[in-house]
Amino acid sequence: MSRSLSLALPPAEPALSALTAAASVLAQIATSGEGVSRAALGQATNLSRMTLAQRLLALQTAGLVREGDSAVPSGGRPTRLLALDPTGAVLLTADMGETHMRLAVTDLSPTVLRQELVPFRIADGPEAAMERLAMGFGRLLSDLGGRRFVAALGLSLPAPVDHRLGRVYGPSILEGWDDFPLGDWLRARYGAPVAVENDVNLMAIFEHRRLAPRPDDFLFVKMGTGIGSGIVANGRLQRGARGASGDIGHMQFLEPGAPLCRCGKRGCFEARAAGWALARDLSNQGLPARNARDVIAQFEAGQPEAQALILAAGRAAGEALGHAVALLNPERIVIGGTLAHAGEALVAPIREVLRLRCLPLATSDLAVSAAPPVDEACLIGAAHCARELAFGPEGTEAFLLRYRSWLEAA
Repeated sequence: MSRSLSLALPPAEPALSALTAAASVLAQIATSGEGVSRAALGQATNLSRMTLAQRLLALQTAGLVREGDSAVPSGGRPTRLLALDPTGAVLLTADMGETHMRLAVTDLSPTVLRQELVPFRIADGPEAAMERLAMGFGRLLSDLGGRRFVAALGLSLPAPVDHRLGRVYGPSILEGWDDFPLGDWLRARYGAPVAVENDVNLMAIFEHRRLAPRPDDFLFVKMGTGIGSGIVANGRLQRGARGASGDIGHMQFLEPGAPLCRCGKRGCFEARAAGWALARDLSNQGLPARNARDVIAQFEAGQPEAQALILAAGRAAGEALGHAVALLNPERIVIGGTLAHAGEALVAPIREVLRLRCLPLATSDLAVSAAPPVDEACLIGAAHCARELAFGPEGTEAFLLRYRSWLEAA
């Protein structure tokens, strides 16, 4: 994972001069996925062959772009595709929990290079947490060795988020953090763009990116201690006007004796099917349980009470998702979170209720599956968001200005 030898010293001055003019070229390459040909780049940027060659040379000399080893047919001579060099810079990502934060340094692919679990206390406040985060990032970068250019940062929070302001918004477990400018704090510390996002949205991005083929319209539902969802429409994450989209856990189903939700309302989907609600119901039946993990442990041990509750949770999820399917018409639904460990026992009743409640046009090709949680899901999802900030159409020029200054200081 070491940097190429060409970055041991600053590139020649002509290459540096051309570097900041290459923003449109770099943006096209960064968003191309598997790679892009020179011909396609020329068409997308409207640059002459000579100008394009100069800007590609600057990007390659700087270690930001590389040419693929294998050639692909092009109608004439085989051509090699150009892609972002994953070792050209790093991304810093953090996944904040209730008692620990998981920190990582990733390359630009993004692949986790180093990670660390750091304890913290919500009650100590956001600034204390950010200081611990920065110290952790410092250790991880030191462990990697060498000079590393930080392209962007991504922060995952277990709370509603105003992603434009980079702040916690509304009631959450991060009590007292609402007015603290997390994004601004990190930008001031690192001089790099910062993506601040809700954890379920980042899980949705992670699951969406690893599906093959990747659906344009996708719904991820986290069923753990709480319930939330992430929505991808036309290939892009949908946050809503204030970042509150996907709050499926508090869709209400009013009926006689509807259970009380921890939000204070009655009949919420969460109050019927979240891990905390199933643990409540299991305890009421004489099998002590505190959370979703305890429910799954009882389920895997073959306890019929736990198995019945998982079946009921699947049916409740089917009712809630029936409304979502009618509104969004997704091509794929993935159920994640701790309760997803139940697999088909949870997913089969969801499919059955959707089949009964939704129009055949919406369900005939709808795939519903379970994906047990991955520890790095939020980290990698945050890295995708951070990379999009750094290399999007509005971020690439600023990235190259910072990168050029970093090279000149080498």
